[in-house]
Amino acid sequence: MADVNKRDYYEVLGLPRGASEAEIKKAFRGLARQLHPDANPDDPGAEDRFKELAEAYEVLSDSDRRGLYDQYGHDGLRSGGYEPHFSDFGSFGDLFSAFFGGGGGRPGGPRQGADVGATVVIDLADAAHGVSEEVAFEVVERCEHCRGNGAEPGTPIATCATCKGAGQIQEVARTAFGQMVRTGLCGTCGGDGKLPEQPCGACRGSGQIPEERRLSVDIPAGIADSQRIRVTGRGHAGERGGPSGDLFVLVRVREDERFLRDGDDLITVVDVPAPRAALGTKVQVPTLDGTQELDIPAGTQPGTTMTIRGAGMPPLRRGRRGDIKVVVNVAIPRKLNREQRRLLEQLADAFEPDDAAFRSDEGMLSKLRRVLAG
Repeated sequence: MADVNKRDYYEVLGLPRGASEAEIKKAFRGLARQLHPDANPDDPGAEDRFKELAEAYEVLSDSDRRGLYDQYGHDGLRSGGYEPHFSDFGSFGDLFSAFFGGGGGRPGGPRQGADVGATVVIDLADAAHGVSEEVAFEVVERCEHCRGNGAEPGTPIATCATCKGAGQIQEVARTAFGQMVRTGLCGTCGGDGKLPEQPCGACRGSGQIPEERRLSVDIPAGIADSQRIRVTGRGHAGERGGPSGDLFVLVRVREDERFLRDGDDLITVVDVPAPRAALGTKVQVPTLDGTQELDIPAGTQPGTTMTIRGAGMPPLRRGRRGDIKVVVNVAIPRKLNREQRRLLEQLADAFEPDDAAFRSDEGMLSKLRRVLAG
């Protein structure tokens, strides 16, 4: 359903759809001067118009998003997962900082640790049954020697001389919007507002140290190649009492030469000698739990697909277990000894080209589709 409340982004910028990147940038900068809330203090709608302008520029200045918007409009952006990166900000100041720098959270407050990644490689059978794998990764932990404050135990922590304990500094800059005051974290103390007089000898004043970690991770049955498992709270340690980040385990599933995976289904090929395919036979088909006997009816044609129900991959969540699709490859011998050739010649002489044994109700197009699909 189209979003009737949103204006066309090109209309917001006053540009035709074929506008160049330079034209888009120039139009945005010109309109931003006019719509900037500081330039319209008595206009309560100025902030919303500037946000609309900023959103239009954010989309049209990005080639991928612009292409998606040009083809599918606002609905295409929404279905593609796009959200304006200022949509969660609570004030215009936060929005302005996001576009033009500055800001960065409450100085000296708790800060969550960064996430960390690891990779594990498993076999297809393990992906089918589920398995526990040990993963190794490196994280930053709180330094226990100084208990995370960065100071050598027993030594004082002084107020930062650069920011005077505020944890942030202000800079006045001239921009296209006029004179602006930017606020940012203090580069000397990193926003703490304090500095140890004698840095910790173990962590050199950072309050954190790198450590190797090993963790057994349960990989659920049905997982697919390149899916990730999130382990909460196993990432880098937070700062100033903040929570730890998360561990993301990328699961790679090795290729199995017996199968191709198609969702929860597995596809395999069995070779059946042509005489056996004509007469009917039994073959052993590989499965994830060994082999299973499969009846090949007499007259089975090349490329025929047969199904073993419920023998494929389990669903990662709810649902029916997949199947094994068995493609029959009717094998024609490439070399014959004298006796084999004599017998085949006798068999060939026993059939006529229009013999009923070779007739089929399939039309030409159906035959072509079946052959090409195989």
